[in-house]
Amino acid sequence: MVNSNEAFLPFSRPSISQEAIDEVVSCIKSGWITTGPRVKQFEEDLKSYLHAPFALALTSATAGLHLVLAALELRPGDEVITTPMTFAATLNVIVLTGGRPVLVDVEPGTYNMDVARVEKAITGRTRAIMPVHFAGLPVDLDPLYDLADRRGLRVIEDAAHAIGTEYKGRRIGSFGDTQVFSFHPNKNMTTGEGGCVVTRDEKLASDVALLRFHGMDREAWNRFGKKGSQHYEIIAPGYKYNMMDIQAALGLHQLKQLDGFIARRTELVHRYQRLLKDWPEWSLPAAPAYAHHHAWHLFTPLINPAAARMDRDAFMQGMKERNIGTGLHYRAVHLYPYYREHFGFKRGDFPAAETISDRIVSLPLFPSMTDADQDRVVAAMADLFGRKPA
Repeated sequence: MVNSNEAFLPFSRPSISQEAIDEVVSCIKSGWITTGPRVKQFEEDLKSYLHAPFALALTSATAGLHLVLAALELRPGDEVITTPMTFAATLNVIVLTGGRPVLVDVEPGTYNMDVARVEKAITGRTRAIMPVHFAGLPVDLDPLYDLADRRGLRVIEDAAHAIGTEYKGRRIGSFGDTQVFSFHPNKNMTTGEGGCVVTRDEKLASDVALLRFHGMDREAWNRFGKKGSQHYEIIAPGYKYNMMDIQAALGLHQLKQLDGFIARRTELVHRYQRLLKDWPEWSLPAAPAYAHHHAWHLFTPLINPAAARMDRDAFMQGMKERNIGTGLHYRAVHLYPYYREHFGFKRGDFPAAETISDRIVSLPLFPSMTDADQDRVVAAMADLFGRKPA
């Protein structure tokens, strides 16, 4: 076995600059740590980066998806079409807002929603389509938006993986209907926890802004500042999803570094692709024919159990024993007990997603990862598979 005494290498690690740390400390010392001037500046910076008219910072991408669907006022039985290859939050928020998730299978190579299957899933109860840009690879949006426009449907892009992603030369968030981004610690940029809603729909933006803070017509910054008034009105029953200035203090500097983070992730992915291209133990992710810029939130090959002589879970355990972390993104959501029991999903419903779900692994990938770290990952895999060192 390769040297297992080396320090554990995680599958992901955030890169936090000293400037960001200093900003957080300054925020704490300022005495204003909840929603305030740093959140407002972060939203302005997001609008500039994404070329979007409205950006609303929140506690998470899950909160963003929840608020967008709540603002659309789903009625019981209303349907939202999405993908089984996603984190459970995508479906959870549909259920929590009174809707019914309707799933379409994915493309085997890209793991993204198979847009060609969407129209057959539309019924008279369909209200929206929620594509997921898996691992930072954009869904084929032109035909999807053409279909949505023709059928009068909203498109809510789950862009949790896709900050910095581009589709045909346009940055995700700069066009279309509405996008929701994540700033979780394992994403391409982080605010600790956090997310945002980006939209070109002024009413939707207004509704999300209202619902994110109790349905109150003004936030704390507007009430407790020198020129503010402590009187407020409750316009609608809302939630507590507002981002804090402490989080935005990180985000202000993370956003400045984002393109550099993506560039390094891309270098590492290309290196993985070169190092692993002839390994029968792996099937590597495929690239679509349309022009795109992949943000590479994750690098997720599929293990080939026959060639590897082990399944995915045994591989992950073997890597852990060699002090290498891996991730599982994701098990197909329709196979979880809640969705089987409440919506009647079963194995065999979405074969492509199930094949991916059974075999997918996230290999270590983060901006501060060195070539030597990556060589260590590949050496551990060679050892585990019984391959001769290169």
